Amino acid sequence: MTTQQGKVTCDLTLSLDGYAAGLNQTEQRPFGDDGGDGWGDKLHAWYGEGPEEHPDEFARMMTAKAFIMGRNMFGPVRGEWDRPWKGWWGDNPPYHGPVFVLTHHAREPQPMDGGTTFYFVTDGIESAFKQAREAAGDGGISIHGGATTVNQYLAAGLIDELRLHIVPMTLGAGTRLFDGVPPLNLEQVESRAATSVTHVRYRVQS
Repeated sequence: MTTQQGKVTCDLTLSLDGYAAGLNQTEQRPFGDDGGDGWGDKLHAWYGEGPEEHPDEFARMMTAKAFIMGRNMFGPVRGEWDRPWKGWWGDNPPYHGPVFVLTHHAREPQPMDGGTTFYFVTDGIESAFKQAREAAGDGGISIHGGATTVNQYLAAGLIDELRLHIVPMTLGAGTRLFDGVPPLNLEQVESRAATSVTHVRYRVQS
């Protein structure tokens, strides 16, 4: 857990039964089977409603100074890097800072427009966290997903705050938050219901 330095947070959209992505993820359907036509359009429909409907959530979402994500969140390429994949977000990703991607296969850093650079970390979650902390300084770190990556950092006791966006649908299978995570002591900080989603913030108690 952090003390003097910026908070370590996680923003994650979940189905009511706890899944952050369904089965059968592909390049066309990065969130898998979510009941929509692709791109997580049902599970993540609340994003499309914009900051007018969800002002606090949008304001908090990208305030971190460094980000960590798993390789599956970065893209659909598996194994060796055999194609020039630069992420799902186009030439100007929304991060505007360093993003540390967990992978088993080395790759040179990928600079993008707008100040985002993807760094590929092959020596585990602790190394990625150390690099993110050095990059963020006194700023915050976002463990940006997916759920498998978040679960590893929760199990390691390295997340301070969970910001969950719970959608009233079930997926039945997929990648689930809290799988393999020891019991947690969570303090509910905030809860707000909107039409399409319920936003809940939890402080992870040590």
